[in-house]
Parts: sequence; structure tokens; C-alpha cells
Amino acid sequence: MPAPANERVPAALQPLYEVIAGQTDSICAAHLNDEYAALARKMAAALARKRPSPLTSGKPATWACGILYALGRANFLFDASQQPHLRADTLCELCGVGKSTGSAKAKAVEDALHIDWLDSNWSLPSRLSSHPTAWLISVNRLIVDARHVPVEIQEEAYRKGLIPYIPAFGLPAGSDMG
Repeated sequence: MPAPANERVPAALQPLYEVIAGQTDSICAAHLNDEYAALARKMAAALARKRPSPLTSGKPATWACGILYALGRANFLFDASQQPHLRADTLCELCGVGKSTGSAKAKAVEDALHIDWLDSNWSLPSRLSSHPTAWLISVNRLIVDARHVPVEIQEEAYRKGLIPYIPAFGLPAGSDMG
């Protein structure tokens, strides 16, 4: 079975990707969840497809930590009120990386993939429906919440890739969101 499109990796980087994904999978299985594991694989593949790929410099464990750390920041993993929750230093320890190294590598991941802390592209699917910016669109130069506009506007916003799904129709069939 071919890899999902968001996990396609250049053949030359496939072995490195597998090592990094194996490390993130292991940590996610033991301490996070399947959503984090899927996003970590997607992020590692995106980094592998960059030209030149930043994954070719540095240790796989450091990249695994940077990926999980970046995902953690995007999904408030370090906030004790969230589930799952891990402290940043605990995550780095699980990866076998110092906290400053993990944080620096997360910054490199965020820079390479143009991620900011409100980036809904890296939000856990179960949190997407309540993501603060995933639903903001411009209608006649006015910023509105797409969940509160007519279905025709929602359909157009979805077609243009501005929102993750059409709220009037609910979650996509077979979706692991929510």
C-alpha cells in the first residue's frame, strides 16, 4: 500500500525518515496519542521533502524531539490543563535531548515549515473544530467566523482551502476529527 500523500518521502531520505518516525511513534504511543503520531509523521515527511532537507544535518533523535516539541507548542501540550499533557523538559528527556536543544530544534522545524502558534494546519484533528483561527475568513473585507455564515459561503471557503471542512455539513465522513 502506498504511503499517504502527506507522508511521501524522497527515496534517498526514506531510511532517515523511518528512524525519526519510529522515534516519534514510540513516544506518542507511550505518552501522547495517535493524533500526535500521525501529525509527527506528516511533519517529518514535510521536512524530508524540503530542498535541501534539513533532516540531513543533525541527529535523528534531535529531529524527533524538535518535531514533537513544535507540535506540542502548536497544540498546547505543555499546558497542564490539556490532555494529553507533557512538560517540555519531560518531552526532551524522553527523546534523550537537552531542553535547550529540543527548543532550538523545534524553532528550526517551525521556521522550515512556516509554523506559528496559531497554525491550524498542525492542530490535532480532535481540536480543529474549536481552533481559534481555523474558521476565520474574509467576506467583503470583513473577518468572519465561517461557522456562522451561509452554507454557500462555507462551501466556497472550503473549495478554496480556507477552512478544514464545511461546518454546516458537520465533520467529514470517516474523519478522525472530533
